[in-house]
Amino acid sequence: MCGICGVLNFNGSPADVNRIADMLGTLRHRGPDDSGIYTSGKIGLGHARLSIIDLACGHQPMQNADGTLCVSFNGEIFNYLELRRELEEKGHRFSTHSDTEVILHAYAEEGEDCVHLFNGQWAFAIWDTKRERLFLSRDRLGVRPLFYTRVAGSFLFASEIKALLACPEVSGEIDLHGLNEIFTFWAPVPPRTAFRNILQLPPGCSLTIEDNHCSVRPHWSATYPPTARFDGGNEDQLAEELLQLLLDATRIRLRADVPVGAYLSGGIDSTVTTALVRKVAGDRLRSFSITFEDAEFDESVFQKEASSYLGTQHTSVSCSRREIAHVFPEVIRHTEQPVLRTAPAPMFLLSKLVHESGFKVVLTGEGADEVLGGYDIFKEAKIRRFWGRNLSSHWRPLLLKRLYPYMGDIQRQSAVYLQQFFHVSEENLANPFFSHLPRWELTARIQRLLSEEVLSELHGYNAIEELEDTLPADFASWSPFNQAEYLEVKLLLPGYILSAQGDRVAMAHSVEGRYPFLDHRVVDFASKLPPNLKMKVLDEKYLLKRATAGRIPSSITKRSKQPYRAPDGKCFFGPHAPDYVEELLSDAALRRTGIFDAHAVTTLVNKFKAGRASSTRDNMALIGILSTQLLLHEFSSQQRRPFKQ
Repeated sequence: MCGICGVLNFNGSPADVNRIADMLGTLRHRGPDDSGIYTSGKIGLGHARLSIIDLACGHQPMQNADGTLCVSFNGEIFNYLELRRELEEKGHRFSTHSDTEVILHAYAEEGEDCVHLFNGQWAFAIWDTKRERLFLSRDRLGVRPLFYTRVAGSFLFASEIKALLACPEVSGEIDLHGLNEIFTFWAPVPPRTAFRNILQLPPGCSLTIEDNHCSVRPHWSATYPPTARFDGGNEDQLAEELLQLLLDATRIRLRADVPVGAYLSGGIDSTVTTALVRKVAGDRLRSFSITFEDAEFDESVFQKEASSYLGTQHTSVSCSRREIAHVFPEVIRHTEQPVLRTAPAPMFLLSKLVHESGFKVVLTGEGADEVLGGYDIFKEAKIRRFWGRNLSSHWRPLLLKRLYPYMGDIQRQSAVYLQQFFHVSEENLANPFFSHLPRWELTARIQRLLSEEVLSELHGYNAIEELEDTLPADFASWSPFNQAEYLEVKLLLPGYILSAQGDRVAMAHSVEGRYPFLDHRVVDFASKLPPNLKMKVLDEKYLLKRATAGRIPSSITKRSKQPYRAPDGKCFFGPHAPDYVEELLSDAALRRTGIFDAHAVTTLVNKFKAGRASSTRDNMALIGILSTQLLLHEFSSQQRRPFKQ
């Protein structure tokens, strides 16, 4: 995995090597092993390399034999060996053993359609000298990031926003509409980011600049068959097909010239992934996990059981509230967007452990919940629809309390409150966003703490209405279950899970994550499954459990799902609270940034100091506000000042 950047001057002036070097300087954590710069007239490409495949000959930016193509590539093309053989049969000759060179030859053969050949996770830029065309592409699910902006007659792009902000003409001004989306969906909706005039290439899209004209077009999108076309099929056959797809997805993701480890959280997804690695690789495997001092969040018992069952050499990092608060500013420097939970911080510490253990690559279980029906939000939506068919029932709403035993604020509420909170009504049942309305409304309550000036500027803007305009034309024909899956795959997965909680905190310590469940063949297979094979009644990931029966401990298969969570607001108060919290949440700091209502935030802070803040809403609000203030402190030239020591 690597960091890429580049500049294209529309007026034809030569690309400035120093400018590219400044951008590369901010990406060294993504590629500490090597770096390179290519310039040719108005174009310049930069690359910071994390060496994983063809350690000796994979230097980038890489040109083809006649110098007509040059690529800077972040990611992995897992089927590069198969593609190389196919291209060699067509007369292509290779000078390295890298997957990077396969991209060059595939583009030479297929042009921009080459991306359809790739099974991988990528963000790359190709300069085509013959056509004077810049071609950028991002993988189907958005595993690898790619940002860009157009400023002062130039087009700039990079793996991270901080590389763009290294250019003095690029402003670090917050995009209030992007902030509104984060405070609704947990992440900005591509192409928007948290910064004004800085865009992200959406997952599954490519961008072309030719004759100073920029165009973006999709090359892949999640899609589902109409409800009426579901074919149940034979469960045994489907389970076997899923298993074989996952085995092959794992096999090709083990291709590396460096050791590969695995994350083992103690849940089904990571345990299955680790079991598949053991099945394919056969050698003794290193596994890594997070443990928590707070018993409420700790899964170490299950991690030890899974490790013992699978025979891995297991290492864990213990995470305390104090450590979360200590690393949180650095975490936000890498996420480059506000977050609503501290969960990325323990993942940041985990990747540090992996790096210090001498590993560059880990396989993880991300994606299983989104594509195979594992999230509580899918179960919650089923229960809400079940209740909606008989609103007078006294026991149906109790199922929602059983679903969230760890959420005290839900446990204390009456059926009347639950009906309102969970939007259980005939009108809402017909809403295309029915599955996500409670989550989005709860998150959006943070916006009540925005300043009057910000609320005035956002007046009339509705993020949910804007999102509805982007839905696929056949969205209404999909089952409610698949509609919910689509929203997770489109929003939360790339915008938060694979970004703030994935690529950004892993690459902060030069660690590459690989995701067998996000192999596009697995995703396409899962999208065609009947919903009742993903969640049978309320049994989540039913087909996955059936496919992997006997391969992981039955206690882990049968355990109640525990979503990955970490301590939130309590981390930042008490005797060990870091000084930056008091400074950034002070009345003076809040008025200086102007994003939040200082009086309202002070009231919330005092609630935490008094030990009276315990609700999900309070915790999300506190983390959202603090992370926004940290973001401004880090990236806004107007706000940046050193913290008190």
